[in-house]
Amino acid sequence: MSSSSLTTGAPGVRGGNPRRTTATVFALSLAAMVVSMMQTLVVPILGVIQTSLHTTAANASWVTTATLLSAAVFTPLLGRFGDQHGKKPTLVGVLFVLIAGTLLAATTHSLLWLIVGRVLQGAATAIFPLALSILREEVEPKRLPGAMAVTSGAFAFGSGIALVATGLLTSGANPDYRSAFWLATGMAVAVLIAVVTLVPATRHKTGGRTDVLGTLTLAITLVLLLLPITQGHEWGWSSTRTIGCFAGSAVMAAVWVLVERRVREPLVDMRMFAHRPVLFANLAGLLVGFGAFVLFIGVSYLAQMPSRILGYGFDASVLRASVEYLLPSTLVSLLAAPVGGQLVRRHGPRFVLLLAALAGAGGFGWIVADHSHSFSVIGGGALVGVAIAFGYAAMPAIIVGSVPHHQTGIANGINSISRSTGSAIGSAVVTTVLASKTAPHLPPGVPALPAESQYTLSFAIAGVALALVAVVAWVGLRHIHVAPYHEETEAAGAIEEPTGLAASGAGTDKAEQGVGAARG
Repeated sequence: MSSSSLTTGAPGVRGGNPRRTTATVFALSLAAMVVSMMQTLVVPILGVIQTSLHTTAANASWVTTATLLSAAVFTPLLGRFGDQHGKKPTLVGVLFVLIAGTLLAATTHSLLWLIVGRVLQGAATAIFPLALSILREEVEPKRLPGAMAVTSGAFAFGSGIALVATGLLTSGANPDYRSAFWLATGMAVAVLIAVVTLVPATRHKTGGRTDVLGTLTLAITLVLLLLPITQGHEWGWSSTRTIGCFAGSAVMAAVWVLVERRVREPLVDMRMFAHRPVLFANLAGLLVGFGAFVLFIGVSYLAQMPSRILGYGFDASVLRASVEYLLPSTLVSLLAAPVGGQLVRRHGPRFVLLLAALAGAGGFGWIVADHSHSFSVIGGGALVGVAIAFGYAAMPAIIVGSVPHHQTGIANGINSISRSTGSAIGSAVVTTVLASKTAPHLPPGVPALPAESQYTLSFAIAGVALALVAVVAWVGLRHIHVAPYHEETEAAGAIEEPTGLAASGAGTDKAEQGVGAARG
């Protein structure tokens, strides 16, 4: 099979003013960081929410489930809407929804309205693919991998820093979970101001109708898939509800494919969805998202285990677990992001995904081999942080280099959903594995705590998942490479004649379709 040459960037991108480009990247990176914070903000305070609102752990878990389900429904729709009607207006509108959701969560004393606020926050997940679409439109090709890597690194950084911020805000004697949402409200307002003032107006719009039927069937498919993943531990993995939801998801996935193949203007072009680079980028996203959440949850829980009782753990508070054991990996991820972007530019995303797999498998392997010393847990976590940064740098480059310009938003939206799905699976796996075997001979009055072997097993599974990213890169992207980013390439307009997927975009001229032209 002949290799595919992928060229990122749009013909006629502005990109001529470095200062304006830097301001745009800053604003979009800040937006990506804030939206990722919304996903993990409540993880350390679910117990506080349960106590404050006098509800059960099962009911409190819907605070996280609602956001994930909302993201699954709205991210593809809003990504496509941005492609059709303008990326900046869509981004600004989503930010207003985010502010409304965080403000509602910060002021309500009702679990129902808190969940409604979290649903509104979940819709803001579409900010990340919209940001990447704007970067493709505004940044010159030679700087695009670095810009996407910085924005993706900020997205990874936000997930970790949210845990630290929440730990700091709720570390007092009488913790109030609303303080975390007040922080989120203030940051969302700051992001809105930055986007309105620093991000240029949208130039490219495809227009067209909204595929309502395709949106509904995709939404039902994702909800039926993610609902049992997030609630399976409570429902029971062999329960009728769990199995029924998984079966229903499979049926609805088939219905969705049939709908999209028949609709004149589908939400998702099935050829794009099944296009090999896009398909394997989504698989990589699933695996990287899985590993990231196993790190966040597994290390946080491990650090809080009482060593005097169990013989393992570090007796850490939630705050100490966040600052000492999770913050280093988060900072390393942020610092590694621009390095990943430069490596993508020089060696291509396949090489960077291979490095991500090596770092991630090595990091989890280190923690498996020695999780009795803080240095090993922190050091292994730092390597996983590098893996997350490199993975997040490589995947947008693959997506942007593999689809025509008018499909950037929806393609990155689907990739975001794949990462969110991986995160949900990672959370479910850690929770199930840790609960499946308790430590023996616990003193009277001490609640059931996981056996040490369950942490070892959780980290080993995550290490295997990150190692599989190497298989994805080596096999799935074997004949895919990104064309060199030379200034003369842009000046000469040396974009290959579109063939295959990129040539299929109705309503665009050949030059625009040539963006991301793929041969295979």
